[in-house]
Amino acid sequence: MSPVIRRRVTSARGRVPPTRDDGGVDATQPEREPLVGRFVRLDPFSYDDLPGLWAALGHPEVFAGGYGGGPAGLPADEAAFAEWAPGYFPHERGNTYVVRLISGPHAGEIVGASSLADFDLANQTAHIGWTAYSPRVWGTQVNVEAKLLMLGLAFEHGFGRVKLQADSVNSRSRAAIEKLGARFEGVHRRDQRRPDGTWRDTAVFSVLAEEWPEVRAGLERRLEDWGERPVLYRSMPSA
Repeated sequence: MSPVIRRRVTSARGRVPPTRDDGGVDATQPEREPLVGRFVRLDPFSYDDLPGLWAALGHPEVFAGGYGGGPAGLPADEAAFAEWAPGYFPHERGNTYVVRLISGPHAGEIVGASSLADFDLANQTAHIGWTAYSPRVWGTQVNVEAKLLMLGLAFEHGFGRVKLQADSVNSRSRAAIEKLGARFEGVHRRDQRRPDGTWRDTAVFSVLAEEWPEVRAGLERRLEDWGERPVLYRSMPSA
């Protein structure tokens, strides 16, 4: 006999996971809806977003650290990107978001993409990944707030563990994940074949539900340090 589900109403977003008679919580897959913060807006992926995504992500610097399989995975042009991206993003089995700025001189412009996917409802796990941003917003508020919104969505829907990962040789991405407050779990060796034929080792991190209040507070403090300043583009890094 299936447990009876009861719903409690609380939290800043007005939603908490459904609670069973035995006190347990069921994980549920989030709807594909916009997530809006102070600095960025995460909209569900649309094919209409592909030109803006190419403008943001179609740079060697983005793929150099392992995104899309590494340097060899960089599409040759916008048309090739438009063919590649829908197969790379897990938008059919999960929630792929297009990241836009919502204030300042670049309001409305696409600066990246990230996904919440690989939902395992029985084991209450999910994966945040497939993430990349224009180099012009590296080190700004963008990733901090995007992860705050996506992690919050996952935990509000009853997930107990959210995985984040990076190519083990991508020191920049690994440092960014650690700075979010995620715990390093280890390295999956020979985990994925890269487009150039070499094998990737994957560094795996996670945030657990019981760790989320502390992680959330840390992310919120980092955003507060920016005050009301909008996201401003930085110079493109040297090749």
